[in-house]
Amino acid sequence: MSKRGVRVLDAPAYVLHASPWRETSLLAQCFSRDHGLVVLVAKGAKRPYSVLRPVLVAFQPLSLSWSVGTGDIHTLTRAESGPVRLLAGRAMLSAWYLNELILRLLGREDPHPGVYDAYDAALDALALGAGQPLAPALRRFEWLLLEQAGYGVDGPPPDFDDVAQEPALRQALRERLDQLLETPLRTRQVLMDLQRY
Repeated sequence: MSKRGVRVLDAPAYVLHASPWRETSLLAQCFSRDHGLVVLVAKGAKRPYSVLRPVLVAFQPLSLSWSVGTGDIHTLTRAESGPVRLLAGRAMLSAWYLNELILRLLGREDPHPGVYDAYDAALDALALGAGQPLAPALRRFEWLLLEQAGYGVDGPPPDFDDVAQEPALRQALRERLDQLLETPLRTRQVLMDLQRY
């Protein structure tokens, strides 16, 4: 049975990636708590006075409404922003890394509310950043993403805040992710390059 014309209202979501689409629109890959990864066309969002333009920003909690299309691309009808979350420097690069993991490991329109909640918590931790280590937030998210998506890591959940355990945990998670991904993560390479300086 076709779902065309079905409307989704006020779904909690994040924009993971947006790219130009036709002359005045954007194609936004969004991560919704109750609908998983969805691709939405934001018509007219590239116009200077579009109400959507300032709202469709990465890492900000959003409330999105859309109309379901015939394929896997739907039409965004409304977007409202929640509290502003500020990220900068390594915290922002780390957040882009989380986005890339979600886009690469989760299937379209397959809800993972646990991953959504973990992503939301990780962004909060990264936003608090200012001198705090980012590793616990990243390792916790990687672990939960793998577990919730059915790719789990052997063993019970570790203490993510234990500095002594972090190198071994990072290595184990990296090896598991590398097994699952056909090509290296671009954001990880950028982060590794930065650590050399």
